Amino acid sequence: MSNSLFSIAFGVGTQNRQGAWLEVFYAQPLLNPSAELVAAVAPILGYTEGNQAITFTTAQAAQLAEAVKAIDAVQGKLLTRLAESHKPLVATLLAEDAQLTSTPEAYLKLHLLSHRLVKPHGVSLAGIFPLLPNVAWTSQGAIDLSELAEMQLEARLRGELLEVFSVDKFPKMTDYVVPAGVRIADAARLRLGAYVGEGTTVMHEGFINFNAGTEGPGMIEGRVSAGVFVGKGSDLGGGCSTMGTLSGGGNIVIKVGEGCLIGANAGIGIPLGDRNTVESGLYVTAGTKVALLDENNNLVKVVKARELAGQTDLLFRRNSETGAVECKTHKSAIELNEALHAHN
Repeated sequence: MSNSLFSIAFGVGTQNRQGAWLEVFYAQPLLNPSAELVAAVAPILGYTEGNQAITFTTAQAAQLAEAVKAIDAVQGKLLTRLAESHKPLVATLLAEDAQLTSTPEAYLKLHLLSHRLVKPHGVSLAGIFPLLPNVAWTSQGAIDLSELAEMQLEARLRGELLEVFSVDKFPKMTDYVVPAGVRIADAARLRLGAYVGEGTTVMHEGFINFNAGTEGPGMIEGRVSAGVFVGKGSDLGGGCSTMGTLSGGGNIVIKVGEGCLIGANAGIGIPLGDRNTVESGLYVTAGTKVALLDENNNLVKVVKARELAGQTDLLFRRNSETGAVECKTHKSAIELNEALHAHN
């Protein structure tokens, strides 16, 4: 057995009455754990190789705590606490970053993102949706939808209210991790698996999907969809502020550079370089035809927006008279053309 792992985490979670996992909470996930730690826990868990999610008892948790306390004090303390659990325990060991095969594995990778251990598209999330059950997220935790009605009745008979906050495959991030140095106005608008960099402010209408986020510092006032990663900005005079929609998804990564501004009700479908501005109400997709203007507002050429992906110091706007999408730059038209040819 190799003692080299991609990731390991000890978690406590929720199962339905058939023993299927609904969710898992990992307080201290590890990326590239030490060989000593892996060697210490493998015999107790019966781990030999590959990617596995292994359930363990509170007695085993106490054994694990004793085995690792001299190697990793943080994990030792965590396992000591897990030994007191009344909920099911699971150890997830990933030998490699491969396609997901279980719900505990899926939750571990979402935790790695929200703990800032990996960045969006930094791990494989292939096959994640079938492994995440659609769950009722309630005031009593995760509940299997087939068991919800009975539990609602039981709560009423006790004179209690079982409140359902959402029905979704993804829980809200802050029920699992609150990253340091962030402000979040409405926690329900950030899914587990969002990457929220230090110095980020997410306003009330801001939304960050899983496998997406912001490097920070910056302000999010609109939607950051899966696959989008917003670069660093400054708090004053051009910090990276998004008020519109940033769309990614699939295998597409939409990278937004430093010091960008996406105006209200605007959106992008292409990566932006540093110090780009997209005016309010304008949606720029990869196929959008864009008129390049020089410093005197003369037309240089018309290109598709994808040809401008990643370029710096651009202003995207819509001509109020013709409706044409235009792009201006601080560079001369000749320099821009040279940059475009080099980029292609």
